[in-house]
Amino acid sequence: MQALLDLLGRGFDGGTLEFITPDGSVCTLGHGTPHAQVQLRDAHVLREILMRPALKFGETFMDHGWEAADGDLLRVLEVGVKFEEELEHRMKGRRFRSLLAQLLELNNPLASRHNVEHHYNLDADLYRRFLDEGMFYSCAYFAQPEMTLEEAQQAKCELIARKLDLRPGMRVLDIGCGWGGLAIHLAQRHGVTVTGVTLSSEQLAVAEKRVEALGLDRQIELRLQDYREVDGRFDAVVSVGMFEHVGRPQYPTFFGRVHELLESDGTALLHTIGRMTPPGAGNPWIRKYIFPGGYIPAASEVFAAIEPTGLLVTDCETWRLHYALTLREWNRRFQAQRTYFTERLGERFCRLWEFYLVACEASFRWGNLCVFHLQMTRKLDRLPLTRDYLYDKGQGSLDAASAFPYNARPTVVM
Repeated sequence: MQALLDLLGRGFDGGTLEFITPDGSVCTLGHGTPHAQVQLRDAHVLREILMRPALKFGETFMDHGWEAADGDLLRVLEVGVKFEEELEHRMKGRRFRSLLAQLLELNNPLASRHNVEHHYNLDADLYRRFLDEGMFYSCAYFAQPEMTLEEAQQAKCELIARKLDLRPGMRVLDIGCGWGGLAIHLAQRHGVTVTGVTLSSEQLAVAEKRVEALGLDRQIELRLQDYREVDGRFDAVVSVGMFEHVGRPQYPTFFGRVHELLESDGTALLHTIGRMTPPGAGNPWIRKYIFPGGYIPAASEVFAAIEPTGLLVTDCETWRLHYALTLREWNRRFQAQRTYFTERLGERFCRLWEFYLVACEASFRWGNLCVFHLQMTRKLDRLPLTRDYLYDKGQGSLDAASAFPYNARPTVVM
């Protein structure tokens, strides 16, 4: 087994991972720091992992096949993420693998709805227990490092509002509106009307109740609808944390629809997880257990899909460690509720989610993942000449999100 580890780890100096078998023998992968140890339940688990590392490392953890020897799963996955990137780098140029991955991303409306329901139609109470009070299931924006998760999510919404350059009375389309947090924020704080679309019936039901409870029925309309089926024109189009589910074959359609739905003097904003490396095939464990049909795009893939549509990219911002901070807080809250989750859904579910949250934090902290913010218009002169308008303290500071309670009285547009 050590010979196979030496072969796989040849040239990998991003860290050392020791596999300890039940009889105390040790097999080592890689060189250098950090140094982490995995305690195997059975010797055959290592053989299973080495057959398909990117898939089986997570699966065997879910099945109690191994534990972090010192309880530090994040350190184990730091080495794991770096090693996975090394394997992906070796696979570059293997076009068949990329084409096969794209076949799994052929998301017609029916497939898209099925894929979304796989992850988002869990009982909303489960998400309430580890998300912030606004139920934002996307990267927060830590404008100040001491922010709470609630404050950072509100800061994210405020920055999005500024990038859309909103004015009271504008019509906004929110593609992938989730539990309605962004729609509520924009309606309350900026006096706009919002049409939100989602493919999750569970999210829609929760969002509609929240909108009704806040008295925002006249400003927010929510629909169970695919973005390809939306009609009308909007002053702003925004999509947060949904593009990862679109799939590469649908990119031209997605941006074509944004162009069609956006008024000639409108502004659009895409918030998506992205990779800071060339295009790849994605992680098979994430695709199987978390986001079937999903894909994390490289910037080159996104720009290539936008360019033929007539949309103009007026700003591109890369958020580097914000999602690592978000995921760390989600996992802290998840672990605080672990007894509840275990009683409701079992230990295997908890181990799946623990691995998901920690592996994703490691990917944003030490891997190639980031968040892209792409601002788009149809007119070159639609927005101010500089980016100063995004951070002007005189218009309400992004680091003062806590000054706006989430259940603040809404601004109603008649």
